[in-house]
Amino acid sequence: MNENNYEQNRASTPSNPGRNEGWERDVLERLAFATLAEQRARRRWNIFFRFLTLAVIAVGIWMAFGMTNNEDEIVGPHTALIEIDGTIEAGTSGAADAVIPALNRAYTDDTAVGVVLRINSPGGSPVQAGMINDEITRLRKAYPKKPLYVVVDEICASGGYYIAAAADKIFVNKASIVGSIGVLMEGFGFTGLMDKVGVERRLMTAGENKGFMDPFSPQSAQQKGYAQDMLNEVHQQFIDVVRQGRGKRLKETPETFSGLFWSGSKAVEIGLADGYGTVDTVARDELKAEDIIDYTQHEGLSERLLKKFGGAVGTAAMASLQSRLEKPSLR
Repeated sequence: MNENNYEQNRASTPSNPGRNEGWERDVLERLAFATLAEQRARRRWNIFFRFLTLAVIAVGIWMAFGMTNNEDEIVGPHTALIEIDGTIEAGTSGAADAVIPALNRAYTDDTAVGVVLRINSPGGSPVQAGMINDEITRLRKAYPKKPLYVVVDEICASGGYYIAAAADKIFVNKASIVGSIGVLMEGFGFTGLMDKVGVERRLMTAGENKGFMDPFSPQSAQQKGYAQDMLNEVHQQFIDVVRQGRGKRLKETPETFSGLFWSGSKAVEIGLADGYGTVDTVARDELKAEDIIDYTQHEGLSERLLKKFGGAVGTAAMASLQSRLEKPSLR
């Protein structure tokens, strides 16, 4: 019985003086109904405030991490900064689809007097590095009055240097690691171990080389020679890019393109770099524009959450293993 029904029944019942002694019951029932009503209201408000708190947290997280770009307000002449940090692979800050849009924004902005590309990378995909190198070359021709300088952080090796070679100048720290102009293709072979434990590999293919680079099958001399020819071809592309980018500044020796790497001070000495500098010193001394605006295309909230909590971790690991086994790498 709810409170309204109680009042109606009470009003339709003839008064009985003999029941006056039950007034305590009336008071208790009224208190009980009032308590229930208060509890219902409290629950409604609790639910409301919980949803409100979640909404505020969601908005706060989105405002903190949801921006895809980290550009400050542009108010005048400035240095445009783009960063490549980590392995140069699809889906990273060094991927072509992340770096190239940032480069185009920086070059098309009339208030950006020059571009500084800050690189801290051990290398990665020759395809990604090649696309970025080609775009830098194109933009430098289209905007000849807007220089692009590379500033090396800890390391600028292999694919990182493939990109850097397209710059007007390369600045390093004396202890930076620079070079590693070479190509590799790595994998494993388990055929001997399989023979010892009595495991038979059953691989069926249509095409005599379809199982090429399968780690559980023996590698023929013909397949090994084919892989080496492909590596040599990509290596020559790398060499051509460095020679074209560095020109007469490069003091070439038999070791220059051997895959060795050098300290920043040695890199300056042999012509792989032009001098010492940081983002701040290059902006101040070379570009004469101390205000630095970050054009780097950063990940948004959704990408971060997907990478952290996504259910495709296993798939990504297998794809990474496959790429290491089947594709050349500038590392």
